[in-house]
Amino acid sequence: MKNLFDLTGKAAIVVGGATGLGRGMATALADAGASVVIASRRIETVEAAAREMSAETGGTVIPMQLDVTSLPAIRTFVDQVAARFGHIDILVNSAGLNIRKSALEFEEADWDRVTDVQLKYVFFMDQAVGRYMVEHKIRGRIINVGSLNSVLGLKNMVAYCASKGGIVQLTKALANEWAQYGICVNAIGPGYYFTEMTEPLLKDPAVVKGFEQRIPAGRLGVPGDLASTAVYLASDASSYVTGQIIYVDGGWLVN
Repeated sequence: MKNLFDLTGKAAIVVGGATGLGRGMATALADAGASVVIASRRIETVEAAAREMSAETGGTVIPMQLDVTSLPAIRTFVDQVAARFGHIDILVNSAGLNIRKSALEFEEADWDRVTDVQLKYVFFMDQAVGRYMVEHKIRGRIINVGSLNSVLGLKNMVAYCASKGGIVQLTKALANEWAQYGICVNAIGPGYYFTEMTEPLLKDPAVVKGFEQRIPAGRLGVPGDLASTAVYLASDASSYVTGQIIYVDGGWLVN
């Protein structure tokens, strides 16, 4: 059974893999044996993260720069990863952006900025890697990142909620189309986690306490809590699982 979770010989891309939840998942994939490319617009950030993650896991973690809001950059990036490893087996789409603002005050630029990163270019990244997998007959794994807000509509997060709801339907549609090629497309839905993106919200102890009271597990998550789910969805253990979103939320949604 343990061999089903072994990612030795696999090449993985984790977009947004230098920080937060992406880093937790990238670390888990490297620890399971995959060669992992972490990608972000900020090359200094990914280079530092790659050094630390390689030392921590003893695995191969490679930093690469990527502007995820540029189609030419996405296509060039996929070609470069493929040329380096000769194959791409796993994609984790974990770039994150949120603007907390009342729906009445939300502007067009705000909407576009959030939905571009959280939905539009998630599709185009999936498409670029999916096309490569189809052309090279790779029975790959694509993992999108949803949220509690894929099903909840929380205040002051209108574009984020809309985008994360869209991730569920995007994941289902791609899973339906690409199952014929042996490509599994799934999503992970994290609850509230301590990350760089949530730091402005969670610096208020009253907010943290309120969340802890709402979560059956009694605590907020940390990036490592996603490790086993990411490895499962990236591995042969999930070969008959596609079109699903697995919520890793400490039980938030059962309340």
